[in-house]
Amino acid sequence: MRIGVITFPGTLDDVDAARAVRYAGAQPVALWHADHDLQGVDAVIVPGGFSYGDYLRAGAIASIAPIMTEVVAAAGRGTPVLGICNGFQILCEAGLLPGALTRNVGLHFVCRDQRLRVESSATAWTGDLTAGEEILVPLKSGEGRFVADAATIDQLEGDGRVVFRYAGVNPNGAMSAIAGISSADGRVVGLMPHPEHAIDALTGPSQDGLALFTSVLQGAASPV
Repeated sequence: MRIGVITFPGTLDDVDAARAVRYAGAQPVALWHADHDLQGVDAVIVPGGFSYGDYLRAGAIASIAPIMTEVVAAAGRGTPVLGICNGFQILCEAGLLPGALTRNVGLHFVCRDQRLRVESSATAWTGDLTAGEEILVPLKSGEGRFVADAATIDQLEGDGRVVFRYAGVNPNGAMSAIAGISSADGRVVGLMPHPEHAIDALTGPSQDGLALFTSVLQGAASPV
C-alpha cells in the first residue's frame, strides 16, 4: 500500500509521518505542496508543523495549495485522508472537516504527553483501536482548541463523528474535550495530538499511535 505524505513550506513532521507509514508496513510517498499529482496513492497524510508560517490563520494558506485541490477531490472519491495537528487545521480550512482550531485557552503553547479516549473505531484510521480504550500520544500546539457552533457539535456527537476526546484533562479548552473528528463517511479524520510520535517505545511515550497507521491498511479498501 502506498500512502502519500504532503510537505508544505514550514511542515515539521512529514519525516515522522513517513516513518510511521513504514513502521505500519506501507510505502510512504512524498507529495509536494505545489504539485497537482497524488501519484496514485491509496491514502494521504497531511502532517503537522507550521505550514506557511501559520500566517493569516493556521492552515489557511496551505488549504488552497495546489496539492490540496487533488486531496479534496480524492477524499470525494473515498480516499482515506488523515490530518495531524496543522494537518487537522488544514482539513478544516479546506472544508473537508467542520469546525475550526483556535488559540488554546490561556494562550499558551501546550507540549505534553496526552491521554486520549477512543470514541469511534468506525473510521478508516481507527479500525485497529477499540471504542472506550485510552491511548497515550504527544500533543504540541498553540492553536489546538476545537470549536464549532452548537448545531455542529450536536451533529458530530449524534452521528458518532467524534473520534478522539481528551481524557483526564482538557489541555486547550476544546469544546466537548474534542481531540479528533471524522467526515460523515469516516474516511477523513483529523486530530490535534501526534500519533506519529508514539510508534516506538524508544522514541515516544508509547506505541499506541501506530494503530492509526496500521488501521488504514485495511480501511483504505473497506467501506466504513
